[in-house]
Amino acid sequence: MTPGPPHPLSGLRALLASAAFARAYALTALTAVFGALAIERIAGIVTIATIISGLVLIGLAMLVARRAEYSLVRLAPTTLAVFVAWLLATVAWTGDPTSTLVSWLSLAGIAVIAVVVALVRDTIQTVRALGDVMRFLLSLSLGLEILSGIIFDTPLDFLGIQGRITDFGPIQGLFGTRNLLGFVTVIALITFLIEFRTLSVHSSVAIYSVVLGGVTATLTDSPTVFVVAVAVALATAALVVVRNAPRERRSALQWVLAVAVIVGVVAGYALRGPIVRLLGAGTDFSLRTDLWAALVPVVRFRPVQGWGWFGPWVPSEFPFNAINFALKQNHASALNAYLDVLLQAGWAGLLLFLAFTGVALVRAWLDASQRRSVVYAWTPLILVALLVDSLFESFTLSGFGWFLLVLCAVRAGQSRSWRERMDPPMPPGRSGLPSGGIAPGGQGPDGPAR
Repeated sequence: MTPGPPHPLSGLRALLASAAFARAYALTALTAVFGALAIERIAGIVTIATIISGLVLIGLAMLVARRAEYSLVRLAPTTLAVFVAWLLATVAWTGDPTSTLVSWLSLAGIAVIAVVVALVRDTIQTVRALGDVMRFLLSLSLGLEILSGIIFDTPLDFLGIQGRITDFGPIQGLFGTRNLLGFVTVIALITFLIEFRTLSVHSSVAIYSVVLGGVTATLTDSPTVFVVAVAVALATAALVVVRNAPRERRSALQWVLAVAVIVGVVAGYALRGPIVRLLGAGTDFSLRTDLWAALVPVVRFRPVQGWGWFGPWVPSEFPFNAINFALKQNHASALNAYLDVLLQAGWAGLLLFLAFTGVALVRAWLDASQRRSVVYAWTPLILVALLVDSLFESFTLSGFGWFLLVLCAVRAGQSRSWRERMDPPMPPGRSGLPSGGIAPGGQGPDGPAR
């Protein structure tokens, strides 16, 4: 008997489930979320909204095509789902339900894309994709700064580039502000160094990448870059110590490190004045403390539920317009992710956010300290960068910051979660890793690819 004709959708299903399509999706998603500001300024907000919406729909179609590889309960961490659900609930009491719903849809859309990337690509594949995107965007940023500051000697106002590279900064590149560009370079340097250690790229590419990131970070002249870089360096040193310690001593060492972090945070707060003067960041810090002082009384009117979720501030909405009017400033955020969550989602939202980020960091840290491959250090180091930067900016609540936070949380939850105890084992011959294999020169689940 002759076989019947193939199902019309079988080819599309095979394409959506293929490793090549997963790689293309990851590269496209990373380029879109990291280049969102430049895309919006060049082509408009409708364009970037359409791109994000398209990526969400394609990502959901990929999950449907790969539905045999995942169980519903393991798609995303519970803490993420509860936090996002609480932000949606703020629509019930916000002053502008339409704006809150639109902001929530933007947040949820980026979260869906991050979940898809985390599920269809393993850690080394994610690092490789992010490294490629970072090399492109930082090279383009530096090239535009040279074009603006040296060749044309005029600002590129439509991109927010001031053309001050001949003064050794600050530069903004494709990211609009020096602090945002500086934060991107820290993320990029972590990724480049992991690529170098895992031999994922040629040594010449690795050296170019690290030099590019270092030069760009220096030219941003951002004080927050130094603070985040120091925090990441200390976390790296601590992780190296833990990974090299005998297995029977690691638990005690982890507790010692936890106490050291608490003491360090308390000491940093107590010595914040001298630290700020040492960094030469008095103006930036004064700007933030004035903003935070004006924000706290507003929180007291709605301490539990907050004023409704908006993400980046809407200047015409209360209480943002009242805070800016009192300060005679035009802030677009609280310049502190934790205070922004407190203002917009209340203490309930802040506790959920701390649970979400804290659980993710602990899972990622424990996983990295026990695995042989250095590639697993990428997740906790990125989380450290995100959470430390959240003390000075609100980048982690939108755009690529939120994307990375969700991506790392999902990645950490895949290997250390209560779901491992309740999910049935994978069928014989099936891998727990996303399909697509191992990138050339990359890492397998526990060590270098052979």
